[in-house]
Amino acid sequence: MPLWKRLWLLFSAIWVAVTGLNIFVILAFGENPAEAAIRPLVLMIAVPAAGYALGWILARRRRGDGES
Repeated sequence: MPLWKRLWLLFSAIWVAVTGLNIFVILAFGENPAEAAIRPLVLMIAVPAAGYALGWILARRRRGDGES
């Protein structure tokens, strides 16, 4: 497994854990929990996906597979 995938996996696990705790706190103690928890939930999914896409693109460019 390439190094960038290992680092992405580590970053994603930490990101999901911290964001999950943030959502839990919002749902437990927030005044409008349903509306306030949507943004962190979207970020919990979008940030690791964007990080993987960026790593994949950079790895392909470095290997030279993107050339026609």
